[in-house]
Amino acid sequence: MTISNENTQARSRHWLSRWEPENPQFWETTGKAIAWRTLIITTANLTMAFIVWFMVSALVVRLPGAGFKLAPSELFWLTAMPGLAGGSLRIIHTFLVPLYGTRNVVAISTLSLLIPAVGWFYAVQDATTPYWVLLTLSFLAGLGGANFSSFMPSTSLFFPKRLQGTALAIQAGIGNFGVSIVQFVTPWIIGVAIFGSLSGDPLDFSRGGVHSKIWLQNAALVYVPLIALFGILAWFMLRSVPVRANFRDQLDIFKLKHGFFMTMLYVMTFGSFSGFSATFPLLIRQTYTGFPNGPDPLAYAFIGPLIGSIMRVIAGPLSDRFGGAIVTQWSGIGLIVCAIGVSFYTSPTSLAEFPYFLAFMLGLFFFSGIGNASTFKQMPMLFEPRQAAGVIGWTSAIAAYGPFAAGLMLGYSISLFGSPNAFFYWAAFYYAVNVVINWWYYARKGAERPC
Repeated sequence: MTISNENTQARSRHWLSRWEPENPQFWETTGKAIAWRTLIITTANLTMAFIVWFMVSALVVRLPGAGFKLAPSELFWLTAMPGLAGGSLRIIHTFLVPLYGTRNVVAISTLSLLIPAVGWFYAVQDATTPYWVLLTLSFLAGLGGANFSSFMPSTSLFFPKRLQGTALAIQAGIGNFGVSIVQFVTPWIIGVAIFGSLSGDPLDFSRGGVHSKIWLQNAALVYVPLIALFGILAWFMLRSVPVRANFRDQLDIFKLKHGFFMTMLYVMTFGSFSGFSATFPLLIRQTYTGFPNGPDPLAYAFIGPLIGSIMRVIAGPLSDRFGGAIVTQWSGIGLIVCAIGVSFYTSPTSLAEFPYFLAFMLGLFFFSGIGNASTFKQMPMLFEPRQAAGVIGWTSAIAAYGPFAAGLMLGYSISLFGSPNAFFYWAAFYYAVNVVINWWYYARKGAERPC
């Protein structure tokens, strides 16, 4: 791996010939403008990736009312599949930037999101669409989740270490807003024929004995032109840092002890954020919608990811100032408290318990958002640039299994025990293990690698 002055432009004008972000003069005269332009464009593309990744979570709560005959376990599997795909494909994305460069990876990955978006547009217009087709499209929505593991490591290469916590928090935090956008916008855009005859015929929707017309396909179609626009912008406006490494060179990250520990910590934070983002609407539907005048899941589901995304942006500069490990420590403690707290309100006897359930669930988003930023501050401090990028990509890949793990484990917990509490108890135990690891290796006085 090299970051050098070799004439990479002779090979391609899309590769920068020199990149020295730690050189103050280079940063001020050349690097800063390129880095921030790259951050803006890549963040816009990452937002679309998160929208597509969590589009399924907003659609599935409407499918039964639109005539799709799906059991609760099948609905949880549909929400889990994007997580399975996102995690698996992120493993591949971990290694792409040093091979193909920022410009190629960001542009092509974004344009690939047109496949699930267009697929869901057609699939939801017919209630007889086979379940295997819905599962396949759910898996393909994971293409959006995969992009994170190449986009974020790429961004870390563009900024000096002193700004990486802030830059990564901004990108990931704004990108995470895609979850809230898709869950907030969906109820509005499916109620109006905003595309006229182009969007097809409406579906008959039934909820609580009340019938209405909805254009469920709008939830996918509205993003198609934006995906195309941002993908094209990336193709023409992005450049690539001359960080080169073949696949074998990049495998050295798996020999790093702290790479393993940081993976565990990021599963605690982003795994929780993504897992609860995907399953929060179904949890509300399963637990509280059965009461008279029960809550509409999508009226509340967007709030959690919104809080987590905001806290990720805020916690980035705080981690730069106070240290990532200390912030991660408080994040883990908060997650433990909220995971145990929510378990008291998952078998309600009345709708009066819903505000407490909601408060603890939002607490999980709050503290996972903080930890998402602080862990990304820790990683660049622990490893040299190319390894840090690889570790960021790998930890992101494993944590992206959050929607799959949460959807699967919550489904089984409810099926076997009639309650999601078994999952929340396991989560609290996992959080506790990570709090100890973080304190021992990174946060305590005299720690092996304070960061």
